[in-house]
Amino acid sequence: MADSSGYKEYLAGLIAGVATVGIGHPFDTVKVKMQKHNTSAQGITYRNSLHCTARILRTEGIKGLYRGATSSFVGMAVESSLLFGMYSQMKQSLQGSAQGVGPQPQVIIPSAAYSGAVISFILCPSELVKCRMQIQGTDSVVPMSRRYGSPLDCALTTVKNDGVRGIFRGGFTTLLREGIGNSVFFSVYEYVRYFMHLQLRSASPDHRNLIDVGVGIASGGLGGIAFWLAVLPLDVAKTIIQTTQDKNSSRNPFYILSSIYRRAGLKGCYIGLGPTIVRAFPANAAAIVTWEVAIKLLGIKRD
Repeated sequence: MADSSGYKEYLAGLIAGVATVGIGHPFDTVKVKMQKHNTSAQGITYRNSLHCTARILRTEGIKGLYRGATSSFVGMAVESSLLFGMYSQMKQSLQGSAQGVGPQPQVIIPSAAYSGAVISFILCPSELVKCRMQIQGTDSVVPMSRRYGSPLDCALTTVKNDGVRGIFRGGFTTLLREGIGNSVFFSVYEYVRYFMHLQLRSASPDHRNLIDVGVGIASGGLGGIAFWLAVLPLDVAKTIIQTTQDKNSSRNPFYILSSIYRRAGLKGCYIGLGPTIVRAFPANAAAIVTWEVAIKLLGIKRD
């Protein structure tokens, strides 16, 4: 990549984040509601993701699937901007003059892990608000007197009741999820992209743009699936930590997961896998294709 790209890397990432939320948020709502309800002794238990989706659409319509999307758009735009921007620039710095020799795990993994760890500090409060908004509405076990009127109301009420520490509830779990998950995501993305371009290098130049989009869809989609297969149990723990009404409940993700495992086995640790995987491919494919198109339009050179 060109050294002079500067802010353009971050702008391209921001655009990718908006595309991700637009496509992926409804699936995320279903995932969060299943994680909350199907690990709790209270309220309804959903048979599967289609059952959950049907109940939301029947009682709230499409609007219900986009509950909490405002904070998600803001958080994801900033998070994606920093993630792609920092990853690109750190990768370039670590590669030095060795660009163009294929994926290098000693470059990809630290770049992705560092970027993921940094963005967790932005994602944690925005996801706490998003999750608390998402569990309201259909089949909610949250009393009406304790429901939030808007994402801003949720954020302000949380800070008022629990202090600044409260808005960062689940921060350690978010850091683990993002550090590990993005290392997996970018590793899969870089290797799939490299080997697909290697196989298609003899294709006609007339089809180059179409090939780039196809490679972006495949590499981004597979990277997204790999991300969630690796860290979904941490995400289950994070949802429980961030949506609990008990201030004194455990914030240790490993304690929570061991409790779920004793009660429901490995399946319990992967609650919400269906909508997560269905969301992962199109949302991450959209993010990568949007990012790569934005990079081209902004005139950033890539290896």
